[in-house]
Amino acid sequence: MFRSALLAGAAIAFLPYAAPAIAEAPADVPAAADDATTAEAAPPAAEPEGEDIVVTGLRRNREDVLSGTTVVTGAELTRDLRPTIGETLARQPGVSATSFGPNASRPVLRGFQGERVRILTDGIGSLDVSNTSVDHAVAINPLTAERIEVLRGPAALLFGSEAIGGVVNVVDARIPRRLPSEPVHVDGILTYGSAADERSGNVSADVPIAGKFVFHVDGNYSKSGDLRIGGHILTPELREEAAASSDPAIRALADLKGKLPNTAAETSDIAAGVAYVGDGANIGFSVNRYDSLYGVPVRYSLVPGVEAEAPRIDVKQTRFDGRGEFDIGSGFLETVRLRGGYSDYRHDELEASGGIGTSFFNKGAEGRLEFVQRRSNGWGGGFGAQYFQRKLDIVGDEKFLPPDSTKQFGLFALESWESGPFRAEAGARYERQWVEADADADLGNPALKRSYNAFSGSLGGSYQVAEGVKLGINASHTQRAPSAEELFANGPHAGTQAFEIGDPNLSKEKSWGLEATLSADVGGVHIGGSVFQSWFDNYIYEARTGAIQDDLPVFQISQADARYSGVEFEASAQVAKIGNYAIVADAVADYIRATIDSVGPAPRIPPLRVLGGLEAQSDRLQGRIEAEHVFEQDRTAENETPTDGFTLVNASVSWKPLANNEHTTLTLSANNIFDVDARRHASFLKDFAPLPGRDIRLTARFAF
Repeated sequence: MFRSALLAGAAIAFLPYAAPAIAEAPADVPAAADDATTAEAAPPAAEPEGEDIVVTGLRRNREDVLSGTTVVTGAELTRDLRPTIGETLARQPGVSATSFGPNASRPVLRGFQGERVRILTDGIGSLDVSNTSVDHAVAINPLTAERIEVLRGPAALLFGSEAIGGVVNVVDARIPRRLPSEPVHVDGILTYGSAADERSGNVSADVPIAGKFVFHVDGNYSKSGDLRIGGHILTPELREEAAASSDPAIRALADLKGKLPNTAAETSDIAAGVAYVGDGANIGFSVNRYDSLYGVPVRYSLVPGVEAEAPRIDVKQTRFDGRGEFDIGSGFLETVRLRGGYSDYRHDELEASGGIGTSFFNKGAEGRLEFVQRRSNGWGGGFGAQYFQRKLDIVGDEKFLPPDSTKQFGLFALESWESGPFRAEAGARYERQWVEADADADLGNPALKRSYNAFSGSLGGSYQVAEGVKLGINASHTQRAPSAEELFANGPHAGTQAFEIGDPNLSKEKSWGLEATLSADVGGVHIGGSVFQSWFDNYIYEARTGAIQDDLPVFQISQADARYSGVEFEASAQVAKIGNYAIVADAVADYIRATIDSVGPAPRIPPLRVLGGLEAQSDRLQGRIEAEHVFEQDRTAENETPTDGFTLVNASVSWKPLANNEHTTLTLSANNIFDVDARRHASFLKDFAPLPGRDIRLTARFAF
C-alpha cells in the first residue's frame, strides 16, 4: 500500500512536463520580497535566500506571519551547527531542546515537545520514530541544511493539528530548484568539535544536464567520541545520595566526572536527486540512505543490585522524495505544488553484549497538495490537502506498544487581505485520523480502533502604526487527536525509564489561544516580541502513579485542563561604527509557565532564559561574543527535581578568505568558555547528562 501510494505520487509529479509552471528568476535577480504568494523558489546551493522570506507553508514575508517565526541561515547557521536539530536551534527565541545526550536532541518549542512539535525536511515529516521517545534521534542531519525555519503558534497548523507547539522545517537542496551557472557546482562543510572529538563533513554537487535538468548528489559522514562535560555526571543531590550508600560501587558514582560514557556516535548519509527546471515547471525526485550508530547516556542506578541501562541505537532509513511545482498561468490560481515522501525505517536497540534487545520497524508516507492563489485586490492565500500514514511494529524485550497504524487526512486553507496599513488573516484545518492497534498477547492488549475528527482555526490581524512598526493579534482554536503512543502504550520503556500505560479512551485535546505580537524596524533597530496564552481542555499528559512494574516507575497517560502562557523577545541594533566594522548588539529572552489543573506545574518546562551578544561585522571578518543565562527552575511537577541556573559564555570569529568568493568561510568558535556544569530542565536525563563542557569548534564552508 505504501509503495503504491509512492508510485502514484511520483507519477502525478512527473506527468505534466509540458504544463506551464513557475518562472524561475535568474540567479542574480532576488525574488520579490513584497509578494506574499510568490511561488516558493529556493536559491542555488551556495546562496541562501534572504531571511525576510519564510518558505515554510505558503511563501510569505517574515513580518506578515502573525506568530513567532525564526529563520536560521548563512553565518548564523554555520556558527550554531551541531549534530542534532535541537542543539542547533537551542539559542533561538522560544526554543529549548530535549538534550537526551549529544546524539538525540529534538527542539522544544514554547515548552511543547514530542507529539506537539513537527520536524520536517523540505515540508514533509521526518518519517522516523523520534516522536515516540526522547532517546530516538531525528533522522535528519543538520549538515544538509541550507536554512532552518521555525514556526511557533497558529501558523504551524498548516502542517497538522499535532503541530500546536510549532514546526521546524529543515530546507535542503536534494531536489534542485535552479540550474547552476557552472558546469559543476560544489558545496561543502567540514567541522571539528573538541568536546567530543567530533569530525564531520558534507559535500554536495549539482550538475546541469541538457539545459533543463539538474543532477544532485551529496554525502556526509560524522564520528565522535564520548562527550566531555564541565563537571560531575550526577547532580549534587544524587552525588550526596550516592556517597551515603553502603554499596562501594554506588559510592564510586559520586566521583564520576570528565566524560559521559556511552555517548560516542558514527553517522553517514548519502543522497541523489534529479530535477527538471523549465520556464514553467520544477519537477524532481530524490533518494537518500541514512545510517547512524549512537550511544545513549547511562542512567545510573543508586539502588544496590539494579544495573544501569547503557543502550546503543543502530538506525537505518531509506527515504524517497518527490516534488512538483507548476505555474498554471493567469486566473484565480497562480501555483500548484505537490510534495510527497516515503520512508522505510528501522532501528535496533543494542544491549551491552552487542545483541539486539528491541527493534523498531516503521514505514511511513506523507503527501501535500497546495494551491496558491494569485494576489488580487488585496486578497491572497491558498488551500490544500495533506495525507499521512504510518505503520509501526516493535519487537523485543522492551516492547511497549502493540503493532499499530495511523492514517490522517487533512484539508487546510489560509486567506489574507491587505488594505493600506492593515492586514487580516484567517486559517482553518479539518483533519480526520484513524488509529488501529493489533491484538497483542505479550502486552495484554486487544485489537482496538479509534477515529477522530479535528477542527482548527485562527483569525488575526496586524496594523502598521508607524513606518516599520507593526502590532498584531491572533486568536486560535485547535483540536488534536491522541497518538497511538498515548492510546495504546502498555509496557517498559527504557529510554524514559518508565513503565508507560496509555488510555484507549482518550478524547480530543482542545485549546484556545491568544497571541499579541510586535515587530519594529526603525533606524537600524529591530525589536520583535510575542505574548501568548493557551487554555486547554482534555490536555494529554503523563503522570507518575507511585507504582513499580518491571523495576520501573509506572506512568499513566491522563487528561485534564491546562494553561500555557509565555513571552518571547528579541532585539538588535547597530550601536557604533568603527572603521569598516559595524558594532551590533542583540538580545533574546523567553519565559514559559504551564499548569495542569488539579495536578500542578507541567513537567520539563524550560525556565526564564536571557541571551545577549555583541558583534563586530565587516564584509570579510566578523567577531561575536555572547552570554546566555538560564535561571533556576524550581517550579516543578510531582516527582520532578529542580534544576540549577547556569551561565554560558561563547565567542566566535568568522573569516571569508577569498575576496571573490563570499560563500567560502572559516569559523572558529569557543563555547561554554568557562567549562560550567549546565543542565536543561526540559531533558529527561538532566540529572545524569549535563550539556557539553568547553568546546572549541572549527568549521570550514566552501562553494565553487
